[in-house]
Amino acid sequence: MTEVSVNAVSRDYEPTFGDYVALLKPRVMSLVVFTALAGLLVAPGGLHPFEGFTAILFIALGAGASGALNMWYDADIDAVMRRTAKRPVPSGRVEPGEALAIGVALSGISVVMLALATNLFAAGLLAFTIFFYAVIYTMWLKRWTPQNIVIGGAAGAFPPMIGWAAVTGGVSIESALMFALIFMWTPPHFWALALFMKSDYDDAGVPMLTVTHGRPATRRHILAYTVLLAPVGVWLALTPVGGPVTLIVAVALNAWFLKGAVDIWRRDEAAAEADNYKTEKAFFRFSLYYLFAHFGALMIDAALRTWGGL
Repeated sequence: MTEVSVNAVSRDYEPTFGDYVALLKPRVMSLVVFTALAGLLVAPGGLHPFEGFTAILFIALGAGASGALNMWYDADIDAVMRRTAKRPVPSGRVEPGEALAIGVALSGISVVMLALATNLFAAGLLAFTIFFYAVIYTMWLKRWTPQNIVIGGAAGAFPPMIGWAAVTGGVSIESALMFALIFMWTPPHFWALALFMKSDYDDAGVPMLTVTHGRPATRRHILAYTVLLAPVGVWLALTPVGGPVTLIVAVALNAWFLKGAVDIWRRDEAAAEADNYKTEKAFFRFSLYYLFAHFGALMIDAALRTWGGL
């Protein structure tokens, strides 16, 4: 995996701070931080603000470590996909060995420091999440099965459970539902992207569902997983961590998401190509806000309970 060609970057190039930040996948990290913060804030008991800040900091570092390890291992396929070719490792701005070293170092630091800042259970859950994403998903599932996104989605679903565990030292039905919300959201989110990225996954040899089963099957799967996702958000709103804001947001978001999935299911490739995948792109863009709105609503309800006596 270290034999990666350097794309149009001089060997004398010195990586910048921005290159190393990009190595940690800051966009993914932002979602990890937000959902982990939600899990931490809605958990019963609460943490001292400084403990809470350090917990989120080390969860974020763990997410960054996963991103660095993913970029190190996937540099070969990243180099041939338009969406990922400009990442630090395939573009040659960061050496593969550097990415590996940073990923391993941040993994150890984040897990040990989270254990010291909160508890061993939360740290163990973070360690398992890093291992799951870097090894189970990146090194095995992604290149082996079209269910890579389904099973691998668990890695992105753990952060709110880790935030909850940092406060409570365990898991509960509420944290399990937060996990399930992200887990069920991940397949339609990524499959919508795969529909309009067209040949990227074919070129890279990644067995995405669009490659192995075709686009009509992918459209059916998007609808099926969206139907399964909708009740999870409503159920979460009806638990003690939910409330009126979460319930309203869950009903509205999932109604729109279901409509988008039905629209995608009804379309064929000729219609999609005619309007440059307008419906699929709109569904994907909305999915980016879906989780932020859900978890934001949870935090608003938590604030209302604390400050307003609801």
